[in-house]
Amino acid sequence: MLEIIKFIKKNNIGHVTENALLSKYTTYKVGGIASIMVFPKDEEKLIILLKKLKAKDIRYKVLGYGSNVIFSDESFDGVIIKLDAFDKIEINDTIITVGAGVSLVKLSYKAMKEGLSGLEFASGIPGSIGGAVFMNAGAYKSDMGYVVSEVKVLTPELEIKTLYNEDLKYKYRHSFLQDNPGYICLEAKLILSHKDSKEIKEVMEKRRKKRIMFQPLEYPSAGSVFRNPENDFAGRLIEDCGLKGYSIGGARVSEKHANFIINSGNATASDVKNLIEYVHDVVEKRTGVDLKVEQEFVNWE
Repeated sequence: MLEIIKFIKKNNIGHVTENALLSKYTTYKVGGIASIMVFPKDEEKLIILLKKLKAKDIRYKVLGYGSNVIFSDESFDGVIIKLDAFDKIEINDTIITVGAGVSLVKLSYKAMKEGLSGLEFASGIPGSIGGAVFMNAGAYKSDMGYVVSEVKVLTPELEIKTLYNEDLKYKYRHSFLQDNPGYICLEAKLILSHKDSKEIKEVMEKRRKKRIMFQPLEYPSAGSVFRNPENDFAGRLIEDCGLKGYSIGGARVSEKHANFIINSGNATASDVKNLIEYVHDVVEKRTGVDLKVEQEFVNWE
């Protein structure tokens, strides 16, 4: 990895960190150590970096805010790429062009102040735009598929291309990008609508208070663990199986919301993964429902 570090510094790719603690970059606060973490300055530097990594057959992973990723406790022998510098926000009437590294929460509040409606659902989702586009993040019966007009991506061949809404094949918590992980979201264009800022703020504030009351925001977590099955709720199924409060190591099923698994203090990534699998198996055995995990497991080979 010494050669890659020298390459990054020589080509002024961006800030680089050796032996990065992944627990600092995931909302569960778990995970091992990554050999290298790099923050490319722009698209050009990102492409230069990826050309080098591909030529040397070096493993890499693009990471957003780590709100839907569970890294194993083992070392990640490769490069973690963070697009935090991709922070552009441009507003033209009802159209917002936003970089992949921008906070979804931050953008939702900025839209509210501008009197733009459509991102109210996102005000409590702690992810990046890139991650939200990838996962089709959503809440309150809305998601990114309703507001994304087009996405600028970097293809596996390192070409910059535009994908339009219909190309992204959005459905519940799913997108084209999940089926084609070689594509990297660089920025997105969102189409919102005009609305009174006070009305938008009231909706967001009401939901914020509800989250505080019913979600374990005081603990590290990754939000909802399982997707809701059709015409039902994962949280209800888990609670009906008597699993609220069940723990493995430092990981625990939240007493506030059964579809949240929390790091109660000193959880390992294995604790979290084992508890997710245990909850899944109990629910399937008792109800016949095969719950689908929303989170992505990385480096568990």
